[in-house]
Amino acid sequence: MVLDRTLDIRDGAVRFRVLSGGRGPHLVYFHSFHERGGWSPFLDHLAARYTVLAPFHPGVQGSSGVETLDDVLDLVLAYDELLDRLGIGAAHLVGHFFGGMVAAELAATLRPRAAKLVLISPLGLWRDDAPSEDLLILPHEDLPAVLFRDPASEVARGWATLPAGEEQNIAAQIESIQRRAAMAKFVWPIPDRGLKKRLHRITAPTLVLWGEADRANPLVYAEEWQRRVKGAALSLLPGGHMVLHEVPDAAAAVVAEFLGT
Repeated sequence: MVLDRTLDIRDGAVRFRVLSGGRGPHLVYFHSFHERGGWSPFLDHLAARYTVLAPFHPGVQGSSGVETLDDVLDLVLAYDELLDRLGIGAAHLVGHFFGGMVAAELAATLRPRAAKLVLISPLGLWRDDAPSEDLLILPHEDLPAVLFRDPASEVARGWATLPAGEEQNIAAQIESIQRRAAMAKFVWPIPDRGLKKRLHRITAPTLVLWGEADRANPLVYAEEWQRRVKGAALSLLPGGHMVLHEVPDAAAAVVAEFLGT
């Protein structure tokens, strides 16, 4: 059973919608740009061993107050306050792409918060010789070929299919725009917000996880993250950028093995 609740911070200026489920040590999952439902088979697998909390970023699907946040640091501090509201001290932090950037910033800035850290194709570094794909502005019809190893696969086709009804279709497109706009505030046009200067501060045991056919965030960044985060382990899985959705059972098994209890 997935619990759905909202919690306010800063006297209601920022509101977080938080999905949660499972039992065990706390694990906080930070979403990426193109995760629509908030709860996935990947999180279901992890909830068998952990108490998984998946907050929506401010401005996304019931979370609000993104307009009151100044920058990435302010976003990180908002998440720090949310964890206080939830009664959580240290937790395992897991994030995908934009969510990986948030998790890394949290682990670097507020080190006691991170028990262990899992970064799945994280955003936040930039190389002119290997730019990440700008997933915020790509047309919907072009995304499957960039996000998935096999854009013709069942999971890719399911992701790409919009609701048939006109009203639901329009609502889904509006939600997509709002979701991407909320995160664009912190990473567009270039996601380098100085994170590379802070990665040396991360002391939590760290796993960098990547889909071996990631066309959105080139594999060269996997090596860059492993080099910059002291002692980080690197694991490659068969899949593309959306590896968590392409092979959720394998991804969850790798993450759980790394986290332990």
